[in-house]
Amino acid sequence: MSTYRFTNKYPNNEPVSVNDLLRQLLIPRKWRHFLRIEKKILINGSYRNFNELVFPNDEYSIMLTHVENQQHSIAPSGHLPKIIYEDKNILVINKPSNQKTHPNLFETDTAMNDVTTYLGYTPYIIHRLDMLTNGLLLFGKNPAVVPILNRQLTTKIMKRNYYATVKLKNIPNQGTIDLPITQDPNDQRKRIVADNGLKAITHYQVIARNSIQNTMTLKLTLETGRTHQIRVHLASINLPIIGDPLYNLDFKGESLALTAYELSLISPFTFDKLKVTLPSKKDYPNG
Repeated sequence: MSTYRFTNKYPNNEPVSVNDLLRQLLIPRKWRHFLRIEKKILINGSYRNFNELVFPNDEYSIMLTHVENQQHSIAPSGHLPKIIYEDKNILVINKPSNQKTHPNLFETDTAMNDVTTYLGYTPYIIHRLDMLTNGLLLFGKNPAVVPILNRQLTTKIMKRNYYATVKLKNIPNQGTIDLPITQDPNDQRKRIVADNGLKAITHYQVIARNSIQNTMTLKLTLETGRTHQIRVHLASINLPIIGDPLYNLDFKGESLALTAYELSLISPFTFDKLKVTLPSKKDYPNG
């Protein structure tokens, strides 16, 4: 049985109980139970009862021994990913367009296969990017971070921002698209807006208008993570993304102008805010 240990300092916040500390760190209830009965949560090197307080600058050490690992091993691709950020728990890469996030069956040319090549073992997938979308893609380096990061996704602590290029149109400088999305019954590759779909919310902001090229660039923030969400939502308001072969009737063979350019989260098992941004403008649509 593997043991995962995480040590850090409680920041200059209000004192909290040990139990509330673990809750703030998004430690699953089942793990909190084992930490209590096995006394594997230490404060300044000693066990403290769950109702006792943790004070600013106290060092907490968490030892997890009941972490389930259901990851199936996949083959390395032999190619290295473009790494944007890495620490002991997570890895963020710049996935190129026209590459899948993870393999089906015996595929070995996906982003996940590339990360396997780099790490020497199979990483843990946290979220996905459409094959045609390029940009920041997050992986866990151990199974202990997976439920923490998944919780950040569902509680909206983790935020993902995108850039998209569309045709120039007279629209408000910012707005929200709140339309449910479901699978297209006539084309399994596609999604559509429909009343019986899953809730989907996309916020947009116009950050550039180019009257010469007759285009504009939008910044998009997701509240939900439906398949093709940004592509479907923009097409639904007559702003299909340039280069979208599925949802843009004026597609002319261009690359999809959609980039995941920024990712913000809390570093797992800490209180540290982390923001990762693509460093090069050439990675952005029409950059």
